[in-house]
Amino acid sequence: MKIHYSRRDFLAMSAKGVGAAVISYGLMGCSSSDDDEQANAARGEFLNGVASGDPTHEAVILWTRVTPEVEGELNVSWEIATDEAFSNIIGNGETTTSAARDYTVKVDAIGLMSGTAYYYRFKCGEGYSEVAMTKTLPEGAVEQVKLAVMSCANFPAGYFNVYQLASEMAGLDAVIHLGDYIYEYGRGGYASEHAAELGREVLPAGELLTLSDYRTRYAQYHSDAALNALHAKVPFITVWDDHEVANDSWADGAENHNADEGDFTARKTAALQAYFEWLPIRPWSEGNHQEIYRSFSFGDLVDLHMLDTRQLARDKQLDYADYIDDASNTIDSARFMADVTSDTRTMLGAEQLQWLQASLLNGTGKWQVLGQQVLMGSMLLPAAIATQKLSVYQYAELGALAQLAARAQAGDPTLTAQEYSYLIANQYKLTPEVMALLQLPAIPYNLDAWDGYAYEREVILATAKAKGANLVVIAGDTHNAWANELTDSHGDNVGVEFATSSVSSPGLEYYLGIEADQQSVTEAGIVDLVEGLKYTNLRDRGFMVLSFDHNQVKSDWHYVDTLMSPDFSEASDKQASAVTLAGEVKITLG
Repeated sequence: MKIHYSRRDFLAMSAKGVGAAVISYGLMGCSSSDDDEQANAARGEFLNGVASGDPTHEAVILWTRVTPEVEGELNVSWEIATDEAFSNIIGNGETTTSAARDYTVKVDAIGLMSGTAYYYRFKCGEGYSEVAMTKTLPEGAVEQVKLAVMSCANFPAGYFNVYQLASEMAGLDAVIHLGDYIYEYGRGGYASEHAAELGREVLPAGELLTLSDYRTRYAQYHSDAALNALHAKVPFITVWDDHEVANDSWADGAENHNADEGDFTARKTAALQAYFEWLPIRPWSEGNHQEIYRSFSFGDLVDLHMLDTRQLARDKQLDYADYIDDASNTIDSARFMADVTSDTRTMLGAEQLQWLQASLLNGTGKWQVLGQQVLMGSMLLPAAIATQKLSVYQYAELGALAQLAARAQAGDPTLTAQEYSYLIANQYKLTPEVMALLQLPAIPYNLDAWDGYAYEREVILATAKAKGANLVVIAGDTHNAWANELTDSHGDNVGVEFATSSVSSPGLEYYLGIEADQQSVTEAGIVDLVEGLKYTNLRDRGFMVLSFDHNQVKSDWHYVDTLMSPDFSEASDKQASAVTLAGEVKITLG
């Protein structure tokens, strides 16, 4: 992973001469002797938990937040040890925090041993934080890597039982969080139907617009016991998606930002500053809150490349409404295809794309993994379904009925009496409007995903293909679980994609009104309709665990049975798995 140290940082570390030195986020220095008496007089509590993240072979970010008794500068010390009792402390340090960084504390503990578990804690005044665990990345020959993958946690939608379930899982090397760590909506907004009864109405009450707003929302999330339990158990590797700023954002705007809400750049700057304050992520350099793409090496087994497909350089999403021919009320497909495949259209930006290509080509791990936000697999659905004119069930039923009608009109002698009777009883459903819907072409159902940025997707797949890489793409964003085989424009399978469901945000069952008794048939219908799609879950909230060894990668999807109560169980009947063998580019369901 890239780590950027200033000369001041390096001198400070050299002077410490301890097993683990400290880099203070935002270049926070230890207070001078003149300030000690005043700073030590201040007290604070650790009400927002502790966390670790961005592990390397010899370092890890340690994070906490202090709630002060009174406003002012606080001295905060930290310790890292090889045992939970802290009888073997191998590093410590002291720093200060204040309202200028919302009383968050972020230190870079360095000089650690690779592939090693550690315990850490913070102290302010006489009070200690809880003791938490973390782990550095392994070097050299590695037999197995186990990563939990999750995204999309909407506080008012229900309890964070998914985080709790993950915190109880043994053997995790890291948690990969693919974004939508928070949501920006105000009270009564998205998925808030049960917020009041659950005691989970958002703070602040309004939509997030200012630095203070975003900080308050992060503080509320970090008051959640389940989230804090997971942070205290395993290091996080994170990227943001859109809701850390605003819904369906791109580089210069967002669907959920209006002109009367002020300058979007100012809003985005505030949002990303709060993200860096409240997440255990290592900045590229002092004050750089814009660039988060970076790589992590798990020895000779996994190279993980974390991408920013959202905030850094993304062009505005295309909109089908801009391609409707008013005369025929159909999509101008030629103009749409020209725009969606244009080589000037970007999601990553030139610099990030070049970095990714070089990282893939120079990667030495057995598996090359892209950690990013949106689906890369091509998800083409009949336009009648993609535009929600027909449900999957209705499309299948009416399509089969239309085929029967065509066979009868052609005088098909194999048409049975039962089929003919069914046709006679139901042919009234085949209105001209329905027949027109059935004849619409297949189109991308989600232009916010890679289907809306086809050129750069092709460049990435071509690079992996040239390398002969064992390519695994992981995604979140949709709130549903998926397993895709990734195919390039030549029809060659290049890699696989595993996507996680959400922590709490509702998925397609919410948008398409899929009832529980229609779940299986709808999922089977979509898998049948989408080329390369091998698995989906459209109703359940959960996360996935990727287990890598030198022979295969296995994805296990885990789901909870409810979000409406903190008393929950794993929905064992919904658990699913898929396996891809090294050297192959196909998915076998377990």
